[in-house]
Amino acid sequence: MTRVFPILLMLVLCACANDEGDVLVGTLERDRLELIAEANEPIVAIDVKEGDAVAAGTPLLRLDSRTAQARLEETTAAASVAERRLAELVKGPRAQEIQEARAALESAVSSERTAENEFARIAGLVERRLLSQSQLDNARAQRDSAVSMHKQAQARLDLLLEGTRREAIEQAEAELKQARAALTEVETSLARHTVVAPRAGTIEALPFKLGERPPVGAPVIVMLADGVPYARVYVPEPRRAQLAPGTRVQVSVDGTDRMYAGTVRFISAQAQFTPYYALTQEDRSRLSYLAEIDLTEPEARALPSGIPLQVRVSSP
Repeated sequence: MTRVFPILLMLVLCACANDEGDVLVGTLERDRLELIAEANEPIVAIDVKEGDAVAAGTPLLRLDSRTAQARLEETTAAASVAERRLAELVKGPRAQEIQEARAALESAVSSERTAENEFARIAGLVERRLLSQSQLDNARAQRDSAVSMHKQAQARLDLLLEGTRREAIEQAEAELKQARAALTEVETSLARHTVVAPRAGTIEALPFKLGERPPVGAPVIVMLADGVPYARVYVPEPRRAQLAPGTRVQVSVDGTDRMYAGTVRFISAQAQFTPYYALTQEDRSRLSYLAEIDLTEPEARALPSGIPLQVRVSSP
């Protein structure tokens, strides 16, 4: 049934147009904007009512943003940590750390020297059979441990003097970019909890009430955009060749005594009904093409949407 009605309507429009020759009938329309919910959160504020005129950028409706705010704080902290980590790597080791490493190296060298002397002393006593072999083994282990500590202290000092490797800095830079990207995403998501008017216009409908939780993607604000209104008409096939984008026409609107200048901005290349192949001449006359015609005069901006109108096309 829903598909039959548009076909019957277009048949009536075509019949009217054919009866009056140069007249096409239709309605006055404006761009209809459906602003959707981008988060599954309850509505906490509705700042407009149906029929209100709003400017572009005006806040219209707000969703609960507490969850998004918590995520924002978390990602902000993560970005701060990544930023400080990168700064630390770029700056390199502090002078105090280098001094500490040098002191540790000197201590390791001294311990190694002491252990080496002790090992030599015990080895001499063992040769004279004044000490046991186990005591020599313990001294050897202490000497080897001191040598190892010396090497570790030297390696740590060399590492600090060399500074941070480029690979580590690049890795930290990548982690910072990732953290900042996540922060930008959360900031954008938080901003979308407030629905704002993308264009100046009039609020037509508020499908949800305060406190309701609309699903993601559901329209929460329906508005009609300001600007040039346009006539939506169906052009019968015999008149199709006379109309093209840019064609100038005259439009009369119900309830007014004047004619408004109009310009065709769009006309469909595909017929709205009847078969698309093997058309007889009688079949072709029933074809209808959707057209949109801008009413270019400033006075037309005050006309209400949905009102019936007639479009007069000059005969060739």
